[in-house]
Amino acid sequence: MPEKVVDVQALAGDTSDHVPGVPGIGVKTAAELVTTFGSLESLLARLDEIKQPKRRQSLIDNQQNALISKQLVLLRSDVPLDIGLVDLKRQSVDVQKLTQFLEAQNFKTLISRVQRLDEGALDALRTSESVGMQTQSLKGNYTLVQDLDTLEQWIAKARKSGRVAVDTETTNLNPHLAELVGISLSVAEGEAAYIPLAHKTQNSVELPPHTMGDLFDTAVENTPSLVSGQLDLKAVIERLSPLLLDPGVLKVGHNLKYDMIVLAQHGLTLEPYDDTIVMSYLVDGARAGHSMDELALRHLGHHTIRYEDVTGTGRSQITFDYVELSKACDYAAEDADITLRLHTFLKDRLFQEKLMRVYEQLDRPLIQVLAEMESAGILVDDAYLKVLSEQFELKIKELEASIHQEVGEVFNIGSPKQLGEILFDKLQLPDAKKSKTGAYVTDVDVLENLAGKGFSVAERVLNWRALSKLKSTYTDALQKQIN
Repeated sequence: MPEKVVDVQALAGDTSDHVPGVPGIGVKTAAELVTTFGSLESLLARLDEIKQPKRRQSLIDNQQNALISKQLVLLRSDVPLDIGLVDLKRQSVDVQKLTQFLEAQNFKTLISRVQRLDEGALDALRTSESVGMQTQSLKGNYTLVQDLDTLEQWIAKARKSGRVAVDTETTNLNPHLAELVGISLSVAEGEAAYIPLAHKTQNSVELPPHTMGDLFDTAVENTPSLVSGQLDLKAVIERLSPLLLDPGVLKVGHNLKYDMIVLAQHGLTLEPYDDTIVMSYLVDGARAGHSMDELALRHLGHHTIRYEDVTGTGRSQITFDYVELSKACDYAAEDADITLRLHTFLKDRLFQEKLMRVYEQLDRPLIQVLAEMESAGILVDDAYLKVLSEQFELKIKELEASIHQEVGEVFNIGSPKQLGEILFDKLQLPDAKKSKTGAYVTDVDVLENLAGKGFSVAERVLNWRALSKLKSTYTDALQKQIN
């Protein structure tokens, strides 16, 4: 019965809310006692009927705590209200107010749920995080570069400007696996261009790598059809390389380390350079959200074209090399344009907050260092990693079997909820703690405390977690990263 929940809570207690309860009695035992005796008061009046001596003595010693605990968890149903029932009627959701509140609290998961409920309304009502800034649509004059003469003109514009934003479009978030599809440049606010290099026609289908050579042990010829009106990669590299190395032209990017790694695979180096994402972390390190889309909205009040707007979502999503040239140009050129605008804004912030020295002497030099480290990688013995993974898997299974045997049932050791119920409800282990959600805390401190008191199941769980972490994060993951 729902009204008996308070009696169960009074007996079990809740350390997170400082409800003492009765030591040695968990939720499961408390529920059994309340079911048998009807209520907390009836139980305390009939303690002589408790058969377990230890449990009976604990109840005798903690009668007052149990009664106090009931008062602590009891919800008042007679609180005076200044509003009537009509005012409490469920209202329709104010998407604008809800979204503003969730954005202010950085509740990104909840924002995405609201977005799924009302995608159109949310897009229209998103507001800038900067003080009083109104959203606006920044206009741009974007050019699709389809011949070398036009490319030369843009290179000349960049040299004249002394500053150019550079952005790459690729097929993969991992720069080491990404194929270069195009490059965008911006030489002034609202003035940007996109250089397409490897866009493919929709009807050209590439077979996954693992299928190559499977047909009758004969290599499968894979020649995707490129869209017309694109430039030759080698010709573009020859012309862009001097610009990207020109000491008189500052190259600006957003998350430039990614672009550096991609371009380096084609022999291109950027110098000198600035990175707006690094600038943003430096001036607003305590804030969440440093993507270009988020910074454009926060500082410029502009809703950018999102990646999903041109590639789609879910199972129908395509990679960027299959995006139509006109759509690709609008998206990619805008990225470069916004990067240049953000650079102007963030550089002023660095000066105002006297952070230029930190940026120029510490943060910026590390971009190239990290790019080179990632490109160099580390040497690993994949055969030994495979052996380790197999050994860890065997040991993990042995630990699982021993844990299940000790507790007397099979459960998901990786589930904190199930583990907490086993340790503190079924096994009645001491020092139980609960989180604000009411779930038992089973972190490393709790388990180490129990292991130190001689509870072998806690020590086995710690070993199981350590081996599982080593296997999933290192021995398995490193094998997948080899390229």
